[in-house]
Amino acid sequence: MYQFSRAMYRELSPHISCDTPGATDVDRHLHVLRACESTVARLARDRHHFARPERTLFQDIRAYFPMISQERVYRVISMYVGFAQQFLAQHPFAYYDVSGQQVQCRATTRKGTPCQRMPLPHNGYCPSHQHLAETEDAGRGDGAKDLAAA
Repeated sequence: MYQFSRAMYRELSPHISCDTPGATDVDRHLHVLRACESTVARLARDRHHFARPERTLFQDIRAYFPMISQERVYRVISMYVGFAQQFLAQHPFAYYDVSGQQVQCRATTRKGTPCQRMPLPHNGYCPSHQHLAETEDAGRGDGAKDLAAA
């Protein structure tokens, strides 16, 4: 996912305005880069609960571009976010975290080693360790009282 955020930044960086008050040139570029990276990272982690990522990113960085470039900036963002969404749709089981490591189940095996299976997207556990997610939920809030009463 790193390649999408960096490509988006590379295409947007020449258009960053130099007359943004209160920020140095490095600060402006750094803010745009970080906003691109965080949007793509959130899209990779939780795309089902990120309704309009292109609009969110555009709102975050639009102040760093002159008015004449705003339409171009939005088109570039829409294009690269679309590429990232298309990649995620084509590779549904290729879950990677922000650092590029493949995501594994959160449980450990009987031998004490980390489970190597692919987790389910909604809870982070593989189908074999699905029951652990249910006990986690039961241990929070009022569920703990229900267990103690049983």
